[in-house]
Amino acid sequence: MSNNDFLLSVQGVNKRFGGLQALSEVGLQIKPGEIYGLIGPNGAGKTTFFNVITGLYTPDSGEFVLGGKPYQPTAVHEVARAGIARTFQNIRLFGEMTALENVMVGRHVRSKAGVFGAIFRPPAVRREEEGIEDMAHDLLDYVGIGKYANFTARNLSYGHQRRLEIARALATEPKLLALDEPAAGMNATEKVELRGLLDKIRNDGKTILLIEHDVKLVMGLCNRMTVLDYGKVIAQGLPHEVQNNPAVIEAYLGASAH
Repeated sequence: MSNNDFLLSVQGVNKRFGGLQALSEVGLQIKPGEIYGLIGPNGAGKTTFFNVITGLYTPDSGEFVLGGKPYQPTAVHEVARAGIARTFQNIRLFGEMTALENVMVGRHVRSKAGVFGAIFRPPAVRREEEGIEDMAHDLLDYVGIGKYANFTARNLSYGHQRRLEIARALATEPKLLALDEPAAGMNATEKVELRGLLDKIRNDGKTILLIEHDVKLVMGLCNRMTVLDYGKVIAQGLPHEVQNNPAVIEAYLGASAH
């Protein structure tokens, strides 16, 4: 398969912090419409790789192709425009803004209004803002928290804040939805609901890159995955292949793999 057959193809990523080689020749290839897992023990380089792909860190080297076109992940806003939206392990919402406003902020990366439009608000800009508000309501309904549209984000439950982050990311109309440990801090019920939401997003044609420590969730949800250890790829493939890989068992899964 060529790079054009994948939604995202990343090859040969290296990243060094001082004397630490955080990533060494790391790569993966994600097909359209799948949930792709990125797992590994603490310190394996998952978040560093995630941050490189999404423009938070500049790689020392690497080739990046998104939707068949080369892109350089050198700035977060440029990556968002290219079509990658992400969430963070630690929730980063605008706590004093409403849920609706948070989603609307996410949509503005696709807004056509410039500085002039924002100041003078001609009819075309007002119509666009009304459309953005309608879309934000639809996305809140989609992730299951529509009735909380006018709640301030900080007053939502933890699980609902996670859903709000996903809605805000979806507002950018991403080609790839990159989720950094979305189940972190969730109780068992919230994790089941999260799995249902991610299944729904995949079934509706979106592609997801998922970092997650919950092995059971990853194995039951992901189509394929990559495993990192000490900044290197030690396994790639289907969940059952990865689960039974001796290098993975030794590095990460241990007894939970059996």
